[in-house]
Amino acid sequence: MANEPTFEDILQAYGRINSYIHKTHVLTSRSLDQLCSANIFFKCENFQKTGSFKIRGVTNAVLMLSPQEAAKGVATHSSGNHAAALAFAARMRGIKAYIVMPRSAPPVKREAVIGYGAEVFFSEPTMEAREEGLKKILEKTGAVPIHPFDDFRIISGQGSAALELCESVGKLDAVLAPVGGGGLLSGTAIAVSGTSPGTKIFGVEPTAADDAARSFRAGRIIRGTYPHTIADGLRTNIGSLTFPIIQQRVTNILTVPEEEIIEAIRLVLERMKVVIEPSAAVAFAVLVRHRSKIPGKKIGIIFSGGNIDTSLLINRLRTSCSKQ
Repeated sequence: MANEPTFEDILQAYGRINSYIHKTHVLTSRSLDQLCSANIFFKCENFQKTGSFKIRGVTNAVLMLSPQEAAKGVATHSSGNHAAALAFAARMRGIKAYIVMPRSAPPVKREAVIGYGAEVFFSEPTMEAREEGLKKILEKTGAVPIHPFDDFRIISGQGSAALELCESVGKLDAVLAPVGGGGLLSGTAIAVSGTSPGTKIFGVEPTAADDAARSFRAGRIIRGTYPHTIADGLRTNIGSLTFPIIQQRVTNILTVPEEEIIEAIRLVLERMKVVIEPSAAVAFAVLVRHRSKIPGKKIGIIFSGGNIDTSLLINRLRTSCSKQ
């Protein structure tokens, strides 16, 4: 197997999954363009099946299982979006899904996973606890593990979002994508490099969960525990398969503080009438904060998902508005 998926792998993944997923809209906003002095193209994976981009990679992985593998079911650990996507894809293929979720996962995401028919096991909110829970399930069931990001099938499927973006709007000066484990960012980097080689690719993450940025600067993986960022989908550490791809193909990884993530959600809601989850808001927040570091005028942003705890949204927006 090659050291990383190729552009051809992403094309093949897209051909495999495109009848099972939505080709999501690319939206624009004149007022947000003016705010950032740019022409911004928002790839709206918040409108995707299960509410996030995760269904792309998971569908690719599940469809690639042999009949013998599929009969044993699939398993993973996830704080929400990957879990929901795997549960949905498993139901689509008619197989079992076993999910380890941290107890801290947002209720909206827990309910979605259960609603899609997965068998859910809760763990403490640490990577060690999640991995130990998954190990026990694999030993008991013989299910096939589908990793949230460190899986070439996942990376190839995730890259299809950027492939659609580039096909829709043509050559971009820069593309911004959030990074937790790195499946979306690494897939985006391969897809954009193959479609538009001159485009700069930026990863984005919360300052409160900046392991990818620190790892990128250090040239080695630096791990940490990040329970305090509102962007729950980005609390995961960068992966061993995704990191080399990001090192080779990504221009920079930029970070943004929590209050600016909240402000980005508010701006998108007010100006675009679109609901995004905090992890999805990080890219736009980074563009506002670091505009001088991002070259060109034509910029793509991947809104990674829309699965937000509405009570959290209301409380945070109320606090944000009261400070103005």
